[in-house]
Amino acid sequence: METGQKLPEILGKDQNGNTIKMSDFKGKKLVLYFYPKDSTPGCTSEACNLRDNYERFLSLGYAVVGVSIQDADSHKKFIEKYELPFPLIADTDRVLVEALGIYGEKQMAGRKYMGVFRTTVIADENGVVERIFMPKDIKVNEHAEQILD
Repeated sequence: METGQKLPEILGKDQNGNTIKMSDFKGKKLVLYFYPKDSTPGCTSEACNLRDNYERFLSLGYAVVGVSIQDADSHKKFIEKYELPFPLIADTDRVLVEALGIYGEKQMAGRKYMGVFRTTVIADENGVVERIFMPKDIKVNEHAEQILD
């Protein structure tokens, strides 16, 4: 994935089974943030930071959508526990994360495994990628400020 690339029309299904499409966000910029796992410390910090700045995003013409490979039930619990006001796509088949190159081999504590790379994509009103925040760039406790500044 790179800037200038258009995001796919079908992004996936959210926690309620609704299909999320780029055309749902016509006329808005989209913050599409990919995170490794619901209810883990870093992912919770990032989601809560975006939640705490959600009204600011809306006032500036942005929509916010999260994506991970957990299922809808996991997403529902995450949303309820932390009162997240935005949808979370359950990309359980890894269609979107693989298409965008955000899924691959990771390593922690000497152990290799497959997972989602924490990445945020900012798309313009036409679904064209304007900015990409790579894993090493994202500060989970300040991510909204990174996006909006």
